[in-house]
Amino acid sequence: MDLGLAGRKAIICGSSRGLGFACAKALVAEGARVVINGRNPEAVDAAARQLAAAFPGAAVDVCAADVATDSGRRELAEKHPDADILVNNAAGPPPGDFRSWTREHWIAALDLNMISAIDMTRRVIDAMISRGFGRIINITSSAVKAPIGPLGLSNGARAGLTGFMSGLARDVAAKGVTINNLLPGSFDTDRLRAAHATIAAARGVDPAAFREGARMAIPMMRFGDPAEFGAVCAFLCSAQAAYITAQNVLLDGGAYPGSF
Repeated sequence: MDLGLAGRKAIICGSSRGLGFACAKALVAEGARVVINGRNPEAVDAAARQLAAAFPGAAVDVCAADVATDSGRRELAEKHPDADILVNNAAGPPPGDFRSWTREHWIAALDLNMISAIDMTRRVIDAMISRGFGRIINITSSAVKAPIGPLGLSNGARAGLTGFMSGLARDVAAKGVTINNLLPGSFDTDRLRAAHATIAAARGVDPAAFREGARMAIPMMRFGDPAEFGAVCAFLCSAQAAYITAQNVLLDGGAYPGSF
C-alpha cells in the first residue's frame, strides 16, 4: 500500500537509534525526506549512513543537537522549516524515589519529555496549517496509561504532554494536521537491554533470568520488534490516516490489563 509519503519532509527527534531510528527507517522506505537527530554526532552520522546504504538515493539529512535545549530545537527545526512530519521523541529521565527529586529534577524532566515536544510543535505547526497537511507524532510511553512508580518523573512529564497535545489536536483537526501519540511497551532495543541489566544488578539477580521473566510477563511472550513500531508510525503519518487524530496508540503486546 502506498502511504502517500514520497517527498514528504520529516523531522524525527531522537532518531539515531532505537524506536526513533525505526520510525526514520519506515519513513525513508516510503520515500520521505528525513532529518536524523541525536546528541551524539557519531551516532547520528552512523544512522544516516545505515539508511543511505539500505535505501540508495534516499534523502537523509543530519542534525546533532539536544532537543532538551532551545538552541538544539532551533537548529533542528531549521533543517526542515517546511516539515510535513514531526516525530517528537526523547529518552526518559532515570527511575528513582520521588523523595529525592528536587525542583531541578522536575524541571529537567519537563524540559526533556514535555516542553521539547511542545516547542518543536510550535516551530512547525503553522506552516503545516498553511499547506493543509501535517502529521505530528509524539512517542511517549505505555506508562501514560499504566504509571510505573519509580518512573515518576517520566510519568508526570509525559502525562502533561499528552494532555496538551489532546487539546491542540482538536484545535487543528479541521486544518489537515493530525496529532497522535505512540505509547511503546517493551521493545527489543539497546535501551531496554540496558534497563534490564541495571534492574537485575540492583536486585542481585541473574540478568538473563530477569530478562526472560520480563519477556514471559508479556501476553505475546516476546518483546516488540522496533520495525513494528516504525510501521505504525509511518501509517499514522500517511494519507490514509487523515481521519485519526488525538489518539493514544498503545503498542505493548497486550501487557496493559484494561479494556479501555
